[in-house]
Amino acid sequence: QVQLVESGGGLVQSGGSLRLSCAASGRAFSRYAMGWFRQAPGKEREFVAAISWSGGSGHYADPVKGRFTISRDNAKNTVYLQMNSLKPEDAALYYCAAVYSGIAALIRAEYDYRGQGTQVTVSS
Repeated sequence: QVQLVESGGGLVQSGGSLRLSCAASGRAFSRYAMGWFRQAPGKEREFVAAISWSGGSGHYADPVKGRFTISRDNAKNTVYLQMNSLKPEDAALYYCAAVYSGIAALIRAEYDYRGQGTQVTVSS
């Protein structure tokens, strides 16, 4: 069982930055690939980024490439999402997710566990 708690969301102006954190508790965090998803009101869930269990591989959705960076610290059981050059269309509820089978599953929006999310609001 893995519990995930996100933090770091808030209100930021367009062009600004935020860093989201996802703290994991439970067993064997370092064995799970981790990812971030987002969902805006009235829209479907959207894959944002994923990172392999070792941190050696990452994958990003096209809308965030070059602006967002996913990273993890297995010693701290935490995964991060650094978001730069934020746009109003980035506003959403962001949540992290964990999957044992690997990064490809996250890209298909499949996961074993997810957190409750943290809200990101971007003013224009």
